[in-house]
Amino acid sequence: MIDWNGKRYWLIGASEGLGRALAHQLSRVGVEVIVSARSEDRLNDLVAELPGRARAVTCDVSSLESVSKAAEEVGDVDGVVYLAGVYWPMTPKEIDAEKLELMADVNLTGAMRVAGVMVPKFANQDRGHIVFTGSLSGFRGLPGAVGYGASKSGVMSLAETLYADLRKTNVRIQLANPGFIKTRLTNKNDFKMPFLMEPEDAAREIFDHMNSPSFARNFPTMFSWVFRLANLLPDWAYFRLIS
Repeated sequence: MIDWNGKRYWLIGASEGLGRALAHQLSRVGVEVIVSARSEDRLNDLVAELPGRARAVTCDVSSLESVSKAAEEVGDVDGVVYLAGVYWPMTPKEIDAEKLELMADVNLTGAMRVAGVMVPKFANQDRGHIVFTGSLSGFRGLPGAVGYGASKSGVMSLAETLYADLRKTNVRIQLANPGFIKTRLTNKNDFKMPFLMEPEDAAREIFDHMNSPSFARNFPTMFSWVFRLANLLPDWAYFRLIS
């Protein structure tokens, strides 16, 4: 178990849902939490709720200038957790190009902007910790997940590549791949969501993962095996099964 007391972590995408719940989880164990998102009001509300030291720094991950400015304001940290994400379900007849672009820009390119700013700093000082948030939907293509699944697959590849580059250093790279979490994003779905988790339960999973030496965690465990095993199916069998 890591001694978290006095550590400083930057949580990006912390104003709602999973990010907000993880901020509470880390604050309770003594972490000084810097929370970022676009909504200054929601961030300030969160800071007021947290039991430990905390402050808010607004950041728009779709802008490299904003990410760079926020990183400078945040200063030295022990780690970063990237939780920013947007999602819209859509069928081929309903594809919205603007929303597709936004999913790619926030979910994936935003993560790359943060990595571009923070990874060299951590690598040069040979110290640091970055946790990326992927998704079980990133393992294989799923109906209705155009845009979201692709962006999360990209995040998973980004994390794997950085882990391959840095695993023999003192910079820790981790990846958390959750299933369905009860948030504003999943509220857009009109289908049954197996193993739907509360944000607080998902935050505990991520915190447990942050305490472990492993690279990736897929959860809920039983549900995740469906997606992992799907990788072993030939294309004809997989697509016949899901569509």
